[in-house]
Amino acid sequence: MSSPTPSAVPSPPPGPAGPAGSVSTAATPAKPMTVPLVRARKRRDGAEPLVMVTAYDEPAARIADAAGVDIVLVGDSVANNVLGYEDTLHVTIDDMARHTAAVARARPRCLVVGDMPWMSYHLSVEDAVRNAATLVRAGAGAVKLEGGRARLPVVEAIVRAEIPVMGHLGLTPQSVLAMGGYRVQGRSADAAQALRDAAKALAVAGCFALVLEGVPDVVAASVTEAVDVPTIGIGAGPACDGQVLVFHDLLGLGARKPPKFARQYADLGRLATEAIAAYAADVRSGAFPNDDESYHASADLQSALAMEDDEIDAPA
Repeated sequence: MSSPTPSAVPSPPPGPAGPAGSVSTAATPAKPMTVPLVRARKRRDGAEPLVMVTAYDEPAARIADAAGVDIVLVGDSVANNVLGYEDTLHVTIDDMARHTAAVARARPRCLVVGDMPWMSYHLSVEDAVRNAATLVRAGAGAVKLEGGRARLPVVEAIVRAEIPVMGHLGLTPQSVLAMGGYRVQGRSADAAQALRDAAKALAVAGCFALVLEGVPDVVAASVTEAVDVPTIGIGAGPACDGQVLVFHDLLGLGARKPPKFARQYADLGRLATEAIAAYAADVRSGAFPNDDESYHASADLQSALAMEDDEIDAPA
C-alpha cells in the first residue's frame, strides 16, 4: 500500500491505550487467526474491529503479533518503505515471497496475508494462480490483490485453487500511473456507485475481506454496509470493519511524513538516530566498551602473555 500526498503528522491524542507516548500492548490471541474467523468479523453483527498492520520481516512480524494484531499484511509497500523505491511497482513475486517467508519465520498467531505485486496477476489466470501459490508456499495464509471487476476471473481462479483472497479497492497504488498519482477515489456519485458494485462483485467472487483505501468516509460506510465480508480501511474513515496502517508510518520509521490518515504512535526513527549517535560518541571518546563489556583472561593466561611480551622485549 502507498499513500496520497503526505501531510503534517498529527500528535496521537489520549485514548483507551493511554496518553501519547505511553506503552500499551494487547494480549496475543489465544488461538491462531484464520480466514473464516476474519470473514466473520462484521461490526454490524457485534464483532470487534479487525486490526491489520504491514510487516516485511521477522522482527516486525514478531512485534506486531506480540501487540495482538489480527492480520499482518506483507505489503508490496515494502518497495517504498524498506527497499527505497518511489512506488510499489518495482517489487517482483520473488521479492514478495522472500519477505513473506521472513514474516512467517516469526510464527505469528495472526493471519499472514501476502500482497501480490504488480504484473503477478495481470497477464493470465494461470500466472496469477501460480504466483499466489508461491506466496502460500512462502508462508502466507492468504493473498491480496488490487482492482475491481477486471480482476474477477483471477479472484475466482485463485479461490478455486483453495487460496483465500483479500480484495483491494479505491486508491490502488499499483494503478498510480493510470490514476496520475495517489488520489482519493470515489468522489463522485457515479464513482462511488461503481466502487460499491465492484465490492459486491468481489465478495460474490469469493474475497473473504476487502481493503478500502483512500475513499471518502461516507463511501466506505456505504460499501461496508453493502457487503457481507469485512472491510478494512486505510484512509477510508471509521465505519469500516477494521483498519490497517503501515508499520513504518505507525512507528515513525519512514523517510517521509506519514499521510493525513496515518496516526503516528511513536517516533522510533528519532530514538534510533539518537541511540546510534550516543554509541558513536562513546566509541570516539573511549567510553565504549568498558571493563564490564569486555571478556577477561585467566590469571595464568595473563601471566603467559606477559612472559611472551618480556621475551619479545629482551635484547638479542
